[in-house]
Amino acid sequence: MTRFIDVSTMSRLVHDVGLGRFIGELADTIQEDFLHWPEFNKSARISNHSENGVIELMPVSNAGRYAFKYVNGHPSNTRHGLYTVMGFGVLAEADTGYPLLLSELTVATALRTSATSLMAARALARPGARRMALIGNGAQSEFQALAFHSHLGIDEIAVYDTDPRATEKLIRNLSAYPGLAITRAASTAEAVRGADIVTTVTAAKAHAAVLTPDMIEPGMHINAVGGDCPGKTELHADILRMARVFVEYEPQTRVEGEIQQVSRDFPVVDLWRVLAGTETGRQSAGQVTLFDSVGFALEDYSTLRYVHEQAQKRSLGERVELVPGSDDPKDLFRHTRPDCARIAMRRVA
Repeated sequence: MTRFIDVSTMSRLVHDVGLGRFIGELADTIQEDFLHWPEFNKSARISNHSENGVIELMPVSNAGRYAFKYVNGHPSNTRHGLYTVMGFGVLAEADTGYPLLLSELTVATALRTSATSLMAARALARPGARRMALIGNGAQSEFQALAFHSHLGIDEIAVYDTDPRATEKLIRNLSAYPGLAITRAASTAEAVRGADIVTTVTAAKAHAAVLTPDMIEPGMHINAVGGDCPGKTELHADILRMARVFVEYEPQTRVEGEIQQVSRDFPVVDLWRVLAGTETGRQSAGQVTLFDSVGFALEDYSTLRYVHEQAQKRSLGERVELVPGSDDPKDLFRHTRPDCARIAMRRVA
């Protein structure tokens, strides 16, 4: 049987584990899988673009497991009462193809994106970082704030969004964390002034320059999260030229990330190599580092793996017969008869 995790079950799982602990353990799980990078069969995600957004499939596998995520990106969805990003995913046995887990990945994608940001900042930001700027206060923003507050020592965040209601929502949601001081900025420039880390997580599908070179200070770490498809950027191209740029999966980032703005031979560093110790991360305290984060399938593999393990420990999730079980696997036709006595596969998902 396949374990099914819906939104309410994911909410319970996050609550039972604890939000801060969940993000921290997920960051550790993603890093563990990044350290096995060469063992994975990787490819850029498959994208279908429309006038209003994009729908993508994100597959990855190793010798033991296969995973994929279905995810969209439609910035105009909020006008219709829908989330900009929605997703679900599957974790399966690689040697049989049997689906072990079917899970919601809308909430989980926000968690894994913040966990990936945390993983990168641990490796790249200056030690002792305390102040962060958060540009874009939509659905992803609280997760980013809590990841850096809970695990990197960030205790002051300056926030800005072109929609004041988004900022009000963020401040309201984070009011339960008294150790985190939040300052409402009047502009992006005001928010980033004096920041150790700058996170951009805007939604508009456009070649935007949310950050410009005059805003960048020596030693900043830039966590560029919002740019994730062709034609969508958040940074002025000159910021790339003044920074040491780190990527997840270069063939995908060249098409979708901030580096789509520069030449194909623009130098970048694979983040997994930094984590493995074969490449240098930050080279000096005054260097500007930039994580060009577009989201990669291996992070979703790690998320599904972590969710599966945690759900098993807590006996959470419904077991569903996603594929037919039978005592005669050569007789599929029997499942066309509603009165057929099915013998389910007694397997623990």
